[in-house]
Amino acid sequence: MALDGPKTSGFTAVGTTPNRPDGLDKVTGRAKFGADAQAPGMLHAAIVRSPHAHARIVSIDTSKAEALKGVKTVVTRADFTTGLKGENWNILENVMAGDTALYDGHAVAAVAAISPLIARDAIKLVEVEYQVLPHVTNVDAAMAQDAPIIREGAANKSVPAGLHPNVVRYHESGHGDVDKGFAAADLVIEDHFTTEATHQGYIEPHACLAQLGGDGKGELWCCTQGHWNVQKICAALVGIETSQLRVTASEIGGGFGGKTVVFIEPVALALSRKANRPVKLVMNRSEVFRASGPTSSTSMDVKIGMKNDGTITAASGTFRLQGGAFPGAPMEFTAMCAFAPYALENVRQVGYDVMTNRPKQAAYRAPGSPMAAFAVESVIDELCKELGLDPIQTRLKNASHEGTKASFGPKFDKIGLVETLEAAKAHPHFTAPLGENQGRGVSCGFWFNHSGETSVTLALSEDGSAQIVVGTPDIGGSRASMALMAAEELGIPYENIRCTIADTASLGYNEVSHGSRVTYASGLATIAAARDAVKRLCGRAAAKWGIDEEAVVWEDGCAKPSGPNAGDFDPLPLAEITRTMGATGGPINGHFEATPEGAGVSFATHIVDAEVDPETGKTSIVRYTVVQDAGKAIHPAYVEGQFQGGAAQGIGWALNEEYIYGEDGRLQNDLFLDYRIPVASDLPMIDTVIVEVPNPGHPYGVRGVGETSICPPLAAIANAVSAAAGVRLHDLPMSPPRIRAALDAQKDG
Repeated sequence: MALDGPKTSGFTAVGTTPNRPDGLDKVTGRAKFGADAQAPGMLHAAIVRSPHAHARIVSIDTSKAEALKGVKTVVTRADFTTGLKGENWNILENVMAGDTALYDGHAVAAVAAISPLIARDAIKLVEVEYQVLPHVTNVDAAMAQDAPIIREGAANKSVPAGLHPNVVRYHESGHGDVDKGFAAADLVIEDHFTTEATHQGYIEPHACLAQLGGDGKGELWCCTQGHWNVQKICAALVGIETSQLRVTASEIGGGFGGKTVVFIEPVALALSRKANRPVKLVMNRSEVFRASGPTSSTSMDVKIGMKNDGTITAASGTFRLQGGAFPGAPMEFTAMCAFAPYALENVRQVGYDVMTNRPKQAAYRAPGSPMAAFAVESVIDELCKELGLDPIQTRLKNASHEGTKASFGPKFDKIGLVETLEAAKAHPHFTAPLGENQGRGVSCGFWFNHSGETSVTLALSEDGSAQIVVGTPDIGGSRASMALMAAEELGIPYENIRCTIADTASLGYNEVSHGSRVTYASGLATIAAARDAVKRLCGRAAAKWGIDEEAVVWEDGCAKPSGPNAGDFDPLPLAEITRTMGATGGPINGHFEATPEGAGVSFATHIVDAEVDPETGKTSIVRYTVVQDAGKAIHPAYVEGQFQGGAAQGIGWALNEEYIYGEDGRLQNDLFLDYRIPVASDLPMIDTVIVEVPNPGHPYGVRGVGETSICPPLAAIANAVSAAAGVRLHDLPMSPPRIRAALDAQKDG
């Protein structure tokens, strides 16, 4: 179905802020999350996890656990499919260790019992004999020639010869001649930066309920961002046909990319099949930290050359990311996002994917991009300070715009970076006075956005209401946005539309809710499905009036003759058409199934004021402004919430959050008591400015907004803290001890 270019005005429903459709259920407790699933006769599961960072599994004796009263079954790696290759093998190896435990918390066996308490008692009775092996958890150390090898033969063909076997993927991109560009610069700054791994911090732990019978047919209820992905992977890992596993996504208590992957679901299915009973499995918080996917930690080198007038002449970056004990660190995203905000003639970026003895990393809101922005925008800030340049004007001078050749290759279509910078410069925050020990930081950020396979069905009811069935779990208000777009197309009230998330047996394939794709792709699909239904409505009106379909138009929720030549008929409202649809041709539905192309990229500019106590190193964020291009804000309150959420998570990442491993390779802060995410008292009021530069690839101009908002904060905060402290901070998080150490080093120097 051909969709016309972006509509930019004349909206009636889109752009309003009605109540969220899931709000009442969530505040009253009616909403069902992963751990709320129940089934008659269900068992409860618990997982045996390695206490070692790296160890060969010599033997596993489950006899004592099996003998415990109330225990119904135990599974190990032998109870899963054999012969898997590629990424499915990596996933299975992470879900249940084979010959070797690769990180602290790696699953090695699981038990199902009649109660959670008995299951927890039983896992203590499983006897595992380990041969402890050397380990490495630091990305730079893992690349050293004498580093312990995580797994031989894991590297793909992209890796240059001579690198350590822990380097498993390599990326290089760019254009121009960076050496020539650096030679033309008046000032060149090269610096080194690091970031620690952080967790997405979702409040709801991973949870599922599985039922798999001897006939190979199964049901799975789980908290996930993509249940078709869960279906495909789980079926492969337990050795059944994909079509025989029906997966239903629960409400989700936070994901941010961390629930795009599979951790416990295949274990519950294997236990269920062996016990012939439903099995419920819920991670505790320690397991979430030790054995689900955090971000990568990074080691980065960035070099930028600039003329005295602020023109960037060349830029290069080397980005090393560890992705845990498996390939998959998003180093290519880090490399490609690093210099994307800038129109550069000479640019080169290199990325390394490095394995360590840590849990397999998972996406976290624009995976890889925030770290790149931290390094690049810190160097730009230093260049501006050294040359006495305005930080926003300098970025405007070099900003990418429509037609710019991106640092990673293609030319940008219509984009809104310049507009965000101009809005930031005009904002009162940028020129507000600063107090004692305070500093101001600015940063730009970039994310690609994504499309992916998408299916939507829209069904009209006899009373004139509509039901939308989508396949993308709602992780940021998408049901409200879908209903608003359908209301816009159909011309009926938002309240008359219900949006439901289908299970895998009720709709065509849908890719995961990730990549800021849902409002773009499912929204485009909803618009197309609504237009398909409108065409059918117009057909019914045409049949009733005895005129051609082409002579009927749809306006304000009614079928109308297209003009005087089409006939003189009163407008026919939607509800009047649907009231008699059973007698005029049957149900009226609209459908859309495709992979939309045209997810527009997104840019943001953040301004931050920070205050640093020079005695203790404690940092407070005193003011924060987010300026971001949304393309078109379908539900502005949700868009503002996404802006603020990214900033809040960025504040935690920049100042407090980090994975801390001891010399033994074990995670030392596996609870929220020790892994400190921001609470309300840590955050300022976060101001937002929604910029709308329509994306030409969407009928309403929508761009994804959920991920770009976390790209600038690390750098903007680092620039503010460095200005307030009077010393450049190179390592995240900028905790009080690190700031004190930097201040002391400056005094000693």
